[in-house]
Amino acid sequence: MRLLRIHCSLHDAPTRCAWSLVSDKQDTQSGQGPLAQLPRDCGRVELVLPAAEVLLTRTQLPRGGRRKSGAILGFAVEDETLGDPETNQTTWLGAAGDADVLAVVDRKGLKRWLDALHAHGLGSCEVHCETLLLPWQAGAWSLGWNGSEGYLRTGELEGTATDCGDRYMPPLSLRMALDATAPAAARPAALALYPVTTEAAPDSDAWQRELGIPVHIAGPWHWQTAPASAGVSLFSEHQGWRLPAGLLLRLRPAAVVAAIAVGVHVAALCVDWSFLAAEQRSLRKQMEVRFRTALPDAVAVVDPLLQMRRKLAEARHAAGKADDGDLLPMLKAVAAAAQPLPRGTLHIIAYESGRMTLELTVTDDKLLRALLQNLAANGLTVEPRASGANRDGGKDGVKAGGSTTIALRAS
Repeated sequence: MRLLRIHCSLHDAPTRCAWSLVSDKQDTQSGQGPLAQLPRDCGRVELVLPAAEVLLTRTQLPRGGRRKSGAILGFAVEDETLGDPETNQTTWLGAAGDADVLAVVDRKGLKRWLDALHAHGLGSCEVHCETLLLPWQAGAWSLGWNGSEGYLRTGELEGTATDCGDRYMPPLSLRMALDATAPAAARPAALALYPVTTEAAPDSDAWQRELGIPVHIAGPWHWQTAPASAGVSLFSEHQGWRLPAGLLLRLRPAAVVAAIAVGVHVAALCVDWSFLAAEQRSLRKQMEVRFRTALPDAVAVVDPLLQMRRKLAEARHAAGKADDGDLLPMLKAVAAAAQPLPRGTLHIIAYESGRMTLELTVTDDKLLRALLQNLAANGLTVEPRASGANRDGGKDGVKAGGSTTIALRAS
C-alpha cells in the first residue's frame, strides 16, 4: 500500500503543497505543485502539519472526558490557547503517566484544507504533525533541525517547536525545556539531532557544552522520507461508509451485465404488457361485434358483457322463463349453499335488480369461507365491498365472528 503525505500550512490557501509518496518498499517519490497534480494511486493519505501549528500539551481530564475529539476538550486547554475553544480542533492522543496529552490545531484552517483535498478526490485523511514523525527512543529526546530552527520530540506523544539557534548555539527554548526537567530522573539521557541536510548539522560538541547532556548527530532526516508507519495520528476523518478503492472499477463488468439483464427484463415486461393490452382490446372488439350482431338496434355499447346479460334476462322474461338473476333462482342457490350453516345464522335477505344482500352471524371463520365456496359453486358471485361496509368493520364481505354482510349476484 502506498502512502501519500501532503505537507501544508493551515495559514496558507489550499492551492499548492509539497508531497511525498512512500511505498511499502520504502521507495519515495516527492514533489510540490498544485493540488490537482497530486498522485491518486495511493491507499492512505496523511496531511502533515508544521510543528509550530500544532500544540501538544498535558492536562488532567476526568475519565469521562477522555474522548477522541470534541468541542468540550477545547475548554480543557483554554488557558493555553487564549482564544475561543470552539475555533480549535482538540484531540485526545493518550496518556503520559498520570496526565492526558491533547493536540490542538486550527479548526477552520484544517477544514479548509480537508475540503480542498476532497474536491480533488482525496478523502479520509489522517492528520499528523512533523514533531511526532521524528524517530524517538525512550529516555532520550529527538530534534529535527534545518540549520536555524526545528522541532523537538520529548516523548511518545509530546513535543514542541523551537526558536532560533545556530551552528554553535542551541535554541533558547531547548535549554529552557531542559531546565524545566529539574529532577535528574526526568532529564533526557541524550539528544539525537536529525538535520534536514548534512550541511544543516550543528556542532554537536558546542551544543553539548551548552546543554550539559550528550548530543549526537543521528543522521539526515526529513518528513518526506519518514517510514509509512511513523507518526501518531492527531485526527482521522470519519466520512461514514465508503467503498474500498478500486471496487467500483472491479464491479463495472458485473454492473454492466446487471444493467443489461434489467433492461431485457423491462423490455420483455413492456412487450408482454403490450400483447396483453392488444389481446384485451381484441376480445372487447369481438364482444362488441357479437353484441351488435345479436342486437343491431342497440344505440351505444358501453359494457357489452353487462348489456348482453340484461338483454338475455329481458328475453327470458318475455318468454315467461326465469333468469338466474331473479329472486327465486337466487334464493334456491342461497338455500343450497347455506345448508351447512347452524339454524338462526341468517338474519336478513334483501333483493333488488338482480342483486341480493345477506346479513348473517358466523362465529367460525372456516364455516364462513365454506359458505363463500358453496355460493360460488351454486353460480353466485360475491361482490367486493369497501372497507367498513358492514357494521363490524368487515372487508370484502368476509369477517369471522359478529354480523357479516355479503352481496351476491348471478354469475
